[in-house]
Amino acid sequence: MRVLVQRSGKSSVEVDKKTTGKIENGLVLLVGFTEGDTKEKIEYLAKKVVNLRIFDDENGVMNKSILEVGGSILSISQFTLYADTAKGNRPSYINAMGGEKATKLYDEFNEELRKYCEVETGIFGADMLVSITNMGPVTILLER
Repeated sequence: MRVLVQRSGKSSVEVDKKTTGKIENGLVLLVGFTEGDTKEKIEYLAKKVVNLRIFDDENGVMNKSILEVGGSILSISQFTLYADTAKGNRPSYINAMGGEKATKLYDEFNEELRKYCEVETGIFGADMLVSITNMGPVTILLER
């Protein structure tokens, strides 16, 4: 499981010209799954995400978590996180989990996050238009 975390200001996702999720301040997560991902990995990474200290404190030091700043999460499914270009310029996605299994894990991951804060989402498998305001920029890749 891979989660690309971006500290974000105003961000949103649209499907068929309709907004399916938006946040004003918090984290945008691009989330990908592979074979062998489990509920334990989901729980571990959800806790890691909400406890990442990447928001500024009173002294301008990244020392606060999303829980401490009261932010929201915009979670986007992103199978391309498992792109493999070892055999050329056309990426292979053979390592990305697809279908029902990945949808189930994505839903479980978002439910785990909702135990801690508000979570907005895109639509799994849809062609999405994602607008991200990356503050900092701060981008961190988590993997388990």
